[in-house]
Amino acid sequence: MAKGNLQIDLLGTSFAIQADEKNEYLNVLYNHLKKTITKVEATSGLEDPLKIALISGILLTDELYKERMKRSDNGSLDLSEAEKLTLSMISRIDQVIQ
Repeated sequence: MAKGNLQIDLLGTSFAIQADEKNEYLNVLYNHLKKTITKVEATSGLEDPLKIALISGILLTDELYKERMKRSDNGSLDLSEAEKLTLSMISRIDQVIQ
């Protein structure tokens, strides 16, 4: 499989990566990440790149977990419980940040 290349320019940092995925796929992921970061910046009022990155990571992880739970017939948590746990984590992070 050919390696894909991606140039990342986000949150004041810039670097390139290679991955075992097509460039088109990497660009889709990158654009989704940029949208999430933009949303966090707009709604949180934060300026610290590390905090923005962490909250964005939590939101993306929440999104992934919810998708997995939808597809899982025998998940240990139902979606509403996972959502409650995620919201609780986000609330705790907000308290620490502020």
